[in-house]
Amino acid sequence: MAQLPLQAVLFDMDGTLVDTERLWWEAVEEVAGRPLTEADRPEVLGRPVEHTAHWLAATTGRPAPGLAEALHREFADRVRADIVPRPGALALLDALAREGVPTALVTASPRAVADTVLDALGASRFAVTVTADDTEHTKPAPDPYLAACHALGVDPAACVAVEDTETGVTSAEAAGCTVLAVPSLAPIGTAPGRTVVPGLEGVTPGRLRSLLPHRLRVMSWNLWYGGTKVRDHRAKQLKVLTETDVDVVGLQETCGTAAEELAEALGWYHHRAGENLGIISRHPITAALGDPDVGFYGAAGVRIAAGSAGEVDVWTAHLDCAPYGPYESAFDGLAADTLVAHEGARLARLRDALRRIGPGPGVPVVLVGDFNSPSHLDRADVGWPVTRAAEEAGFADSYREAHPDPVREPGHTWSPVHAEHEDGSGRPEPQDRIDFVLHRGLRVLDSRTLVSGSPRPWPDVEDNDWPSDHAAVITTFAITASESTGNPVGGGA
Repeated sequence: MAQLPLQAVLFDMDGTLVDTERLWWEAVEEVAGRPLTEADRPEVLGRPVEHTAHWLAATTGRPAPGLAEALHREFADRVRADIVPRPGALALLDALAREGVPTALVTASPRAVADTVLDALGASRFAVTVTADDTEHTKPAPDPYLAACHALGVDPAACVAVEDTETGVTSAEAAGCTVLAVPSLAPIGTAPGRTVVPGLEGVTPGRLRSLLPHRLRVMSWNLWYGGTKVRDHRAKQLKVLTETDVDVVGLQETCGTAAEELAEALGWYHHRAGENLGIISRHPITAALGDPDVGFYGAAGVRIAAGSAGEVDVWTAHLDCAPYGPYESAFDGLAADTLVAHEGARLARLRDALRRIGPGPGVPVVLVGDFNSPSHLDRADVGWPVTRAAEEAGFADSYREAHPDPVREPGHTWSPVHAEHEDGSGRPEPQDRIDFVLHRGLRVLDSRTLVSGSPRPWPDVEDNDWPSDHAAVITTFAITASESTGNPVGGGA
């Protein structure tokens, strides 16, 4: 499984690169006129000056602006007189520079304080500096880290943020960064995508690279009678799979043999379930899940061994095609409550799949498929129950995570070849998002729909480059060893 490349390292300043947490603590004590206690930590460490000033104002009755000015002054004086780089900080910065890895300084301190520290560290060590003055919201909001990534032109998922406080860790993780935590005055707990070490001594660029998640790219694809409506369909399917660099594909309408034939041509692993469903994977399949003799409609799954990242379960589902809600809505004018009532067969089929998958937690799960139903996330006028049931079972819709606005990015998968209804009436075919990549326990890096070429409409489809009547959905997940806790199991599929 491919590991994301290290595109940049983003450093907090106070307490991470320089030993200023103690200086800040002393400055707050001086302005507060009393010793600080453990109970004061959440209002002091990792917080911008303005936050701490307002907190002090509430307890002392003094005006916040004056307190902020006093805090700035006291802290800056201490920094000029007593700044000390943390052990290993400069060595790591120099090593990253030698390897050409860009770095950014991301701090909740104001620009004036950051500039004072940069004078001591060397401003040229950083390609970008983001301070409390540069974003509308500072830590723990993700804005500072997102701003740094935007300025560097890098993907947050391919960056490591180095932080020393829970507030900073929250900010970096909300932005989508992997975190190396080096606690200074307060402990930081471990979590998926987060590594805690006592200090920066001995930390190398190679160690930072090793922290980044692996990439798992999953596709859902209805092959449309195995692709047989299109000339040279198998070669065209293989071209799509090769060019998209996917890792696992959940297939529907396989006509029995498509999964095996595609996997054989690619040198991949495969699992066939019944005459309609299949899963192919570049990673070993260690177990078959669900009913291997499932009917034309239903669901089946596999467990894949994702290398050092552990295991992931992948399920593919094909739900009943009739009655089809978008037709009943567009052509028959049925009311929302009637449309919902007519989803009973699909809903029962999905609930059976969810029962077989189980409630978790444990191994992360991806559920893909042609649901033959719109999503409740896309159309506020109808509470489509099939996708809602998946959500209630803990599954998130990866496409809507990546593209939350259904108006701007509808993500239609039905249908690239049906602009008009195929009954010859000339009525426009309802366009909807009915194919999904859902997940439980993973992090979405990207999700998109795919149609290659410019498909000609039905019935003149035999020379299309795209060998299906559905768009595919491809989601790229970040997966780390701590997110996938299962041990490989024996058996093939």
